[in-house]
Amino acid sequence: MADARETAVASARGRPPANVHHRRLALTLAALVFALDQFSKWVVIEVLDLPNRRLFELLTFFDLRWVENHGVSMGFLTAGSSLERWALVALTAAIATGVLIWLWREKNRGDAVALSFVLGGALGNIVDRSRYGYVADFADLHFGEWRPFLIFNVADAAITIGVLLLLFRALLSRDGKTSRKEV
Repeated sequence: MADARETAVASARGRPPANVHHRRLALTLAALVFALDQFSKWVVIEVLDLPNRRLFELLTFFDLRWVENHGVSMGFLTAGSSLERWALVALTAAIATGVLIWLWREKNRGDAVALSFVLGGALGNIVDRSRYGYVADFADLHFGEWRPFLIFNVADAAITIGVLLLLFRALLSRDGKTSRKEV
């Protein structure tokens, strides 16, 4: 009911509702994340020929190291067959669809931005898995032999940032609208 009221007020003022602006921003950011992810993978695969070089040392703490990720995060659900590969594509596509629906309904700008990072990253990894049969990972942050993260890509970083932003907002911010029931 409040949504209909907000839409009516916005229409009366000749403006679209606020979440329409959030949608435009979020979808634009998701497209940018996707494009940056695909561009970075094109550079490491086609320009730097990382699949054949295997390693490109950039800094004392950051290398480009070729990894073909046939599973999801941290090696879970490794796809060992074509059927499993396409099942992972379907699973991640279903998750991306859920994120898109959430983003479409989201009224909070910060949450919409966080969801855009998750959506853009998920789409980038879906394209990889569809095209190659694996997700191309290459960013290797390390301090000596210690690696605080697994080898990742732009999509993985965007998904992680988006999820952390959502968690931060959910766990640490309060809008004062929630009330506790007295028992």
